[in-house]
Amino acid sequence: MVQKRSRGTARETGNEWGERDGEGSGNDPGPEPIPAPPRNVVFSPSAPVSIRPYRPADKASVMSLFRFGVMEHVYPAFFKSMSHPDHVGVAISISMAGYVLGGSSYFEALLFGGAWAGLVYYCCHEVYMGYLNRKLRAEMSDVQTHFLDNPNNHFWVAETEVNGKSKVAGLAGVLVRKGGDEAHHGNNGGGSSWNGGQAMNGEGEGSYGELFQLAVSFPHRRKGVGRQLLHTSLDFCKEQGLSRVVLETSSPQLAALGLAKKTGFVQMSSHSFTHSNRWIAKLARIDVLRMEKAI
Repeated sequence: MVQKRSRGTARETGNEWGERDGEGSGNDPGPEPIPAPPRNVVFSPSAPVSIRPYRPADKASVMSLFRFGVMEHVYPAFFKSMSHPDHVGVAISISMAGYVLGGSSYFEALLFGGAWAGLVYYCCHEVYMGYLNRKLRAEMSDVQTHFLDNPNNHFWVAETEVNGKSKVAGLAGVLVRKGGDEAHHGNNGGGSSWNGGQAMNGEGEGSYGELFQLAVSFPHRRKGVGRQLLHTSLDFCKEQGLSRVVLETSSPQLAALGLAKKTGFVQMSSHSFTHSNRWIAKLARIDVLRMEKAI
């Protein structure tokens, strides 16, 4: 049974090792301790950022950041896919075919090779667009209802001040899943983050927290904001009485993978089931990595 406790999480901030960003542990006693912040608020020593629960007034900023946080991975996925030896070989072969069919025309060679690159880019775009559209129709269609009104779930934003105005600098959400519910959620537009609700090996063993999404706006990256959001999510799962947290991320998301591993997440499995057709995912060469952390 999932415990229903307070949503707020108060913690002194720093990196995942309890240090300030850019400072080592060493023998340096460091600065004086920072007083504990108010409940539901987390302050960063490296940037004026606070983490608080989502409010309806945040909708426009959150939706914009959510879209950006998903679609920004299209280009990295495309370049990673095109650098694969198989795709390089196909590109060379197609370009040579264009050169021969075009009567030794370099233009035809470039045209044929460009057509192949365009197809790969389309596949990468479709994988992320499929994920984005599904989530916009499901959980993100009403953040208040799916996260805040459900005592088992929660959604936070990282807020900062820019030119005297409050701006959303990051977001994170947690969903509590019960074993065996994945297929049911998937049939209603939700389900596991990437696989459209298809049950994977290892699912169905008790309740667990799913890190639904974590995104940080570009100007506020490398300032510990993502780490704060992740730790806040983990603390919430602990308060709910959960023993593990699960997240799924695509293989091109190297920064997310690095942060997850530093925080103690371990890769449990990988698959190519996405919200797009299977052949599109295969051409895009995007794998979905399932990671878990015991808490």
